[in-house]
Amino acid sequence: MPALAPGLSSEQRRCRMTSLKQQPPHLLRGIPLAVRNLKKAFGTREVLKDIDLHIPAGQFVAIVGRSGCGKSTLLRLLAGLDKPTEGQLLAGSAPLDDAREDTRLMFQEARLLPWKKIIDNVGLGLSGDWRAQALEALEAVGLAERANEWPAALSGGQKQRVALARALIHKPRLLLLDEPLGALDALTRIEMQQLIEKLWHQYGFTVLLVTHDVSEAVAIADRVILIEEGQIGLDLLVDLPRPRARFAPPRRAGSRSAQPRIGHPRLAT
Repeated sequence: MPALAPGLSSEQRRCRMTSLKQQPPHLLRGIPLAVRNLKKAFGTREVLKDIDLHIPAGQFVAIVGRSGCGKSTLLRLLAGLDKPTEGQLLAGSAPLDDAREDTRLMFQEARLLPWKKIIDNVGLGLSGDWRAQALEALEAVGLAERANEWPAALSGGQKQRVALARALIHKPRLLLLDEPLGALDALTRIEMQQLIEKLWHQYGFTVLLVTHDVSEAVAIADRVILIEEGQIGLDLLVDLPRPRARFAPPRRAGSRSAQPRIGHPRLAT
């Protein structure tokens, strides 16, 4: 399926291109991605098939779908942690064969080492004089004053902020988010959505967010892609102005098309 989705109207296509042209120049620091004729199988079971996708540099894309549809598998392929059965993945103009230094992946669990202080978790694996950079990353997520505490002293949302700081210290061009907000309470989740959106504007990386929450996808992303049975079922531009209300049900951005496909009552209008 082409990246612009053949079912889009001419007006939707025009809006999509206008949205990309109007992106602030700093957003172009992200890396573009291309997926061509992608297939991924585990034994005889096809998890992804016939995936064709183009993601411009600096775009914020949300991937939604039911459990087991292939969302996280696609993210792992884009992270270079797995290889496709067939097809091609490109990061910029280079084949995406292995994990890249400019790509970072966040999971639903923060995965902090409990025997290391917060600042040491942020600088994990780095050599040289990295502590100033770690403090800068913690400042960006609002936790600089907690740098010398232990992970056990943090709430779930704060631990995810540390995980985000651990990604930021590497100055990623591509940030992959595998349901990192799924275990958070509603208010903390909204705060984290706003923080991620702010950092995306500030740093300009390309973002792919896997989520089960369609209203979250519409609230934060430029574009929402629905995966159904391993294929792209919908590819929708979110042409709502920012900042967006988190509680008001969206009345544009293809929500009328997405709602019956995903079965999310909050998108009914």
